Amino acid sequence: MSIAIIRQTLKALHKHSRVRSGRTSYRVNQWFKWLSPGLSVKRWLLISVGGVILAALGLAIWVKLTPIFWMIQLLKGLLGFITNLLPNYVSGPLVMVCGLLLLLWGQTRTVGSITKVLRPEGDEEIIDMLLAHRRLYRGPKIVVIGGGTGLSNLLRGLKNYSANITAIVTVADDGGSSGRLRREIGVLPPGDIRNCLAAMADEEKLLTELFQYRFSAGDGLTGHSFGNLFLTAMSEITGDLERAVAASSKVLAIRGQVLPATLSDVSLWANLADGRRIEGESSITEAGGKIVNIGCTPANPPALPAAIKALKEAEYIVIGPGSLYTSVIPNLLVPEIADVIAASLAPRIYVCNIMTQPGETQGYTVSDHIKAIDNVCGKSLFNAVLVQNKHPSARAHMRYAQEDSHPVFCDRLEINKLGRRVVIANIMHEDETGCVRHDPQKIARVLLRWYSSTSKKNVILKTHRAVSRVQ
Repeated sequence: MSIAIIRQTLKALHKHSRVRSGRTSYRVNQWFKWLSPGLSVKRWLLISVGGVILAALGLAIWVKLTPIFWMIQLLKGLLGFITNLLPNYVSGPLVMVCGLLLLLWGQTRTVGSITKVLRPEGDEEIIDMLLAHRRLYRGPKIVVIGGGTGLSNLLRGLKNYSANITAIVTVADDGGSSGRLRREIGVLPPGDIRNCLAAMADEEKLLTELFQYRFSAGDGLTGHSFGNLFLTAMSEITGDLERAVAASSKVLAIRGQVLPATLSDVSLWANLADGRRIEGESSITEAGGKIVNIGCTPANPPALPAAIKALKEAEYIVIGPGSLYTSVIPNLLVPEIADVIAASLAPRIYVCNIMTQPGETQGYTVSDHIKAIDNVCGKSLFNAVLVQNKHPSARAHMRYAQEDSHPVFCDRLEINKLGRRVVIANIMHEDETGCVRHDPQKIARVLLRWYSSTSKKNVILKTHRAVSRVQ
């Protein structure tokens, strides 16, 4: 019996020592992170130490003492006293270690106090925050164009790789809460912008729930989402949607920026194969016909200058995913946006939808999606297309077949004829009900991997061309 108790005690002590050693190892790792280059911390620490020394020298001079003489005398006496007690090969390292320990203790306590103020919940070390900040703000300048849930899903993944993200969003929505606010108050529809702001926020889960909350009671409030009302109120206060989004971005601490494609009151129209002309974004999908041509009123709306500036400075441009005719193409109906994308030297890729959409793209292949964008813009806008490589499950097939929706077929030969490179990867998430969406993390990893490889090839090609010119 006593042996069993001893064994249990030894196991408990061993477990406790492992936990303590693990905590010590973690703390040491956190300390060494402060030595990482580029944090702009070590240089200011050295400047602070230099300031203390100069202040001490200044005080000594002020009281008419010869600082160097007295400091040398003080140090001489102190060192002589120490070396009399202990030999120099013992006292030297001992004093040095004591000094370093005091310095380390003081700095860690200072950082701990700052951390408690900045992160009172204590869920993240301040050094980890600094390292993440440095990594994100050194990320590529990415511009993403589209709308709907597809764009917000993509932003959820990309924000983990770069804080230099600009989302250019359509303002042609006229259905649901956005449509009601547009008709009753005269503001631009805030729905897609609301989704993007929530997706790019640090506290995404809570903010998404708040912004997506819909009032179920109240005179005039029923059916409205809180996020739409918030942006509408901000638009009234700041004067327009652009300022409202900028102010909201600061309040919500989002990574990057969200911009409307235009500030014009744009309304979509579409000509169908059966001769009908449909007015309004929500009515186009409901009409259920084959779209032959699409445009907007007023024609050729002016682009937001900030959106054009972001596209010109972009290092990477991503178009989609989202509803082809009602989320992606409306942004490209702004001529300046299409022209700047076509002229850009940055890698440009189109993210094709996984499933066809009833009322818009029934029976469409990947090349049909590309042709639709090329026909609207009159030019080629992107170098490559990202396509899902695996089909959804049988359960998902059955679910979507009831809505006349099917997986988008990748017709490689036709895509190659259009001069586009095909990037195939598993970027899909399917939930337990068979609902299919782009997986934010998977799609972000694939897009950044393709960007890295393409950028390296572009650098090699430019270097080769430069060498050829010299020769």
